Amino acid sequence: MTVSLQLRAGHHLTMTPFLQRSIQLLQLSSLEFQQQVQEVLTTNPFLETVEQPDDAGSTDAPEPPESPEAAAEEASTSSDGLDELWSGGKADYRSSRGGDDEWDPALRVPGRPTLREHLLQQAGCLRLSDRDRMLVQAVIEAVDATGYLTQPLDELCTPCPLDPAPDADELRIALRHVQALDPIGVAARSVAECLKLQLLALDVDRHPVREVAIRIVDRHLDLLAAHDFQRLQRELACEESSLQAATVLLRGLTPRPGASYGADETQFVVADVIVQHQKGTWVASINPEVIPRIHVSRFYAGIHKGGREGGGSPVSQQLREARWLVRNIEQRFQTIQRVAQAIVDHQSRFLDYGPMAMKPLTLGEIADTVGLHESTVSRVTSRKYMATPRGLLDFKHFFGSHVETAAGAPCSATAVRALITELIGAEDAHRPLSDIKLTRLLEQRGVRVARRTVSKYRDALRIPSVEVRRMSHRPMTAA
Repeated sequence: MTVSLQLRAGHHLTMTPFLQRSIQLLQLSSLEFQQQVQEVLTTNPFLETVEQPDDAGSTDAPEPPESPEAAAEEASTSSDGLDELWSGGKADYRSSRGGDDEWDPALRVPGRPTLREHLLQQAGCLRLSDRDRMLVQAVIEAVDATGYLTQPLDELCTPCPLDPAPDADELRIALRHVQALDPIGVAARSVAECLKLQLLALDVDRHPVREVAIRIVDRHLDLLAAHDFQRLQRELACEESSLQAATVLLRGLTPRPGASYGADETQFVVADVIVQHQKGTWVASINPEVIPRIHVSRFYAGIHKGGREGGGSPVSQQLREARWLVRNIEQRFQTIQRVAQAIVDHQSRFLDYGPMAMKPLTLGEIADTVGLHESTVSRVTSRKYMATPRGLLDFKHFFGSHVETAAGAPCSATAVRALITELIGAEDAHRPLSDIKLTRLLEQRGVRVARRTVSKYRDALRIPSVEVRRMSHRPMTAA
């Protein structure tokens, strides 16, 4: 064995701590990024917020001037240039809308009350004694987010503030009051009770198979879940048409009556990009409200420069982190704006005409357009939102797979789903379209897809099958 020394030249990327943190910050949502910036502001004395224009007349003492070298370094890392970078952003956008905050899409979204708030509001309209009102409120407080009462009645008032303690009859009466509230089926203690409450609220004249459905819920819900319809028909001793109609009626009920109400924890979504139509083109600009307006304090930077602290001291490290954060803020929003503009340019027909004009798009195509790595584009589009005339949309909404058309050109899956929705919406209610018929109609429009693909898209749109749609419009006969 011969021992020798060799020199080889090569290139490799070193992931410095600053680079790793920059990648982590890039994939954060706007709210999470602002929280990170606020945390740094509270711990780093070299960072401070930029005064707004209306604060220009304040009587605060001016900061001492820095040396030319420090001023040049500060100018390269300050975020004051963001005002010019995003020119036509905050001031122009608001001026076109009267100078108020009505432009914010989040302000146009109505707040959804929670199930508890909805029930308490209805209970406040009931004519009850103070004692009964407290018992009703105790039942409401025990209802979970799905609308079920999982706690036993005798444990609702333990310990009990009422004197004397309520008996079982009073608690059952309070439960009946709550179960009479909207949504129907709330405060049920089981799925069978929830469905039965909804069935009892139906008009028997309009739903003649209601009694058959109640018998299924009371005694044979396990057979229905197992799809054992032959045995179920024997147990009920009813006609096949009545069983089918009762099955359709049960499928139309809501097993979780509280699912349509807002959760107790409010989740906010802030638009990172605002899309506007300007001079015949769609322009994507950063929402000025999500840009943290901070810069490196010249006052503290000047004090540090005049001191005797070494370059490796903790104070010097904080100064470097402050300058890095300011540079990262500018780089982050430049990257988001470039990616958003590339997406808007590619999907401009969607903004003009709607979902049917959506084009297939991949992360690799946007990466090639803006000159970034595909993984970087994936981080940029993660949990970012655009405020468009078509609504507040996730960046990922503009990406999707495609199918081939008759001409050989690709068609996006979003456009195919929109076509399926249009076709089913225009179908004859008494002669609904099967998946095979939908496949043929799509082929007549130049879109070639398999029947299983149509079924997959229909299920994704939560559209019932042709059998369920046909049964829902079939005249029902009494059992």
